[in-house]
Amino acid sequence: MRIYLDHNATTPLLDPVLDAVTKALAGEFGNASSVHTFGQRARVALDTARGAVAALIGADPAEVVFTGSGTEADNLALRGAAEALDATGRRHLVTSAIEHEAVLQTCRALERRGWRVTRLPVDGRGILDPATLEAHLTDDTAVVSVMHANNEIGTIQPVAALAALAHARGALFHTDAVQSAGKIPVDVRALGVDLLSLTAHKFHGPKGAGALWIRRALRLSAQMTGGRQERNRRAGTENVPALVGFGVAAQIAAARLDTEGPRQAALRDRLEQGILARVADTAVNGDRTARVPNTSNISFAGVEAEALLIALDLEGIAVSTGSACSSGTLEPSHVLRAMGLPAHRAQDSLRFSLGAGTTGAEIDRVLEVLPRLVERLRGLARHATRPATKT
Repeated sequence: MRIYLDHNATTPLLDPVLDAVTKALAGEFGNASSVHTFGQRARVALDTARGAVAALIGADPAEVVFTGSGTEADNLALRGAAEALDATGRRHLVTSAIEHEAVLQTCRALERRGWRVTRLPVDGRGILDPATLEAHLTDDTAVVSVMHANNEIGTIQPVAALAALAHARGALFHTDAVQSAGKIPVDVRALGVDLLSLTAHKFHGPKGAGALWIRRALRLSAQMTGGRQERNRRAGTENVPALVGFGVAAQIAAARLDTEGPRQAALRDRLEQGILARVADTAVNGDRTARVPNTSNISFAGVEAEALLIALDLEGIAVSTGSACSSGTLEPSHVLRAMGLPAHRAQDSLRFSLGAGTTGAEIDRVLEVLPRLVERLRGLARHATRPATKT
């Protein structure tokens, strides 16, 4: 049995999504900008997908701009809004210290070009206090970007309250909803945001298909120049098969929100409770209530997370030490450090993220295997630190 508990990194395609993508690859090869029948068929397929994605987030289809990824959507939101507001003299950006690298690195790039960036701290639960944001807003603030749900700990931010504060100072508000869309109800009107990013492959759609919701009448500077695709917001021939899959995945996610979320939350809680009961010196990182239903981040004292990850993989169980986009770095998680956790705890934490295919039998298997692996690794660590005896 191979068990996949890394759905926050990416998800397998659902069968109806795979079928739709395959059919579109074979039959809808036309360019959606062409006026002949093949092109118009592709256009209809795109419009259908756009409508499904819009419905998932409570939006108007005309406000949805397709991109190649969630990262591109974040870039278009931040760069596009900042540049559009440049002439007003507003050159201050505000974000949180636990954002995805797509936002943090884009802010750094804009900072090098002269924008001033404020990175706000979060509390020990990984939540940004609205009062903290309010204290750092100025009349020069152009854009505030705070993610809806964190990719490492699953914590949900009070986006509606944060957006209201930003608007009170005349700033725009963007939220990265890549880890929340398709998992919990997301409504752009209720959140009160101006820009919202999402991507298909986080809820069983294909990679290479993302979207940015842009509030109607909001001015944004295009970052991809060329043709007039996506209402002049994002040039380039659309990836019709991937976007068709995006639409189907969005339809399925919307239909299952009321059942799949509670099902995954119950399995996640079963996993957490089992680990905490069976493995000593463990702790859950992040808020235990205000979080998406599929995510658990747990520290295992005295165990290097990378070693435990590899040991689990050898048993056929795939988990993560944090964001897949930050893999390969030896630095402890910037999310856990921003929460005030010591470096050693940030380095001994694993992320378990469930998906539509996760079963109770899989959770039971993890609970069967994990305690033995942790005990073995802790024993090796104790042996390695034991002083050598003199001869």
